[in-house]
Amino acid sequence: MLLKKTPLYDFHVENGGKMVSFAGWSMPVQYSNLGVLASHLHTRENASLFDVSHMLQLRLSGKDRISFLEKLVVADIEELPFGSSTLSVFTNENGGIIDDTVICKHDDYIHIVSNAACADKDLIHIRKEMNKFQQKGGDVDLKVIDDHALLALQGPKAASVLQTLCGKDLTDFKFMTARQLNIKSSDCHVTRSGYTGEDGFEIGVPSSDSVELANFLLKYPSVQLAGLGARDSLRLEAGLCLYGHDLDDTTTPVEAGLTWTIGKRRRSEGGFLGAEHILPQIKGGKTRRRIGLIVEGAPARENAEIYNNENELIGPSPSLQKNIAMGYVKKGYHKSSTELQVKVRNRMQKAQVVKMPFVPTRYHK
Repeated sequence: MLLKKTPLYDFHVENGGKMVSFAGWSMPVQYSNLGVLASHLHTRENASLFDVSHMLQLRLSGKDRISFLEKLVVADIEELPFGSSTLSVFTNENGGIIDDTVICKHDDYIHIVSNAACADKDLIHIRKEMNKFQQKGGDVDLKVIDDHALLALQGPKAASVLQTLCGKDLTDFKFMTARQLNIKSSDCHVTRSGYTGEDGFEIGVPSSDSVELANFLLKYPSVQLAGLGARDSLRLEAGLCLYGHDLDDTTTPVEAGLTWTIGKRRRSEGGFLGAEHILPQIKGGKTRRRIGLIVEGAPARENAEIYNNENELIGPSPSLQKNIAMGYVKKGYHKSSTELQVKVRNRMQKAQVVKMPFVPTRYHK
């Protein structure tokens, strides 16, 4: 299969990117000057630049855009302030998660970013529901934003770098809000968000300007390029889910520990797909829970068995120098400090349930 390339593909190769296949895209997993471990630690201490242009970016418009989107996601879009973003999930009729997504509400449109691996099924789902909505007279329109790259600048020094580059004081630019910023003559859609647990920004930049902007950012000594390897270990430490690993279409938001994404009004009114399955779980009807674990001994692999429980995702934690995991266990085994066992290479290893995130987050609130 021919892999898709982001507008920064040649830039990655020129900078020593080790390109791998990911969700149908050719993406850098790491760079020759900085391994995954070093890149992970650099992000925690300085700032790293990730190319996340493979993500699906959408623009929803029309006077009924909010009521339409609220049929598909669990968030309270109506009460979300203009210029604010929220994490949410698309659900199916059975209450399972189709995908997780970040939704940003502007005064005349809604900006949506979701996972590259789910792009095709997300679009099929949204367009199918939109067609039914339009046939009933609803006014809504969907545009795929395919002329913009998406860069993620993450780490404690991200704000000082971007502030200098755009010439604006960003102190009042809070976590999970968005604004248009002119960066080196390029008009960019910027959200203060990310996938690392650190302060940072996701910058939607016209594809034609993306390499130039990346080069501008790399002129700062504190900024280094980072790939998928560090992105994955950083998000795991932050207790953030990866669709297809920690979330799937059989997992509900409540089971996944994402009950907080369900707006208060939505809990009473419902109105989204699968609400009749999801809402009773909030009151105690769930049978399993996503948990964090610290595991003794050798690192386990994905789908390692937890004793008396279900599947498990586990990986090394460079900052903690411990083996950490996220997985699902039967109700009653999810409480902090619960002792469990994980089967690794046919041997049982001790594990303990811990609160997430594994590393304190440093969002700018």
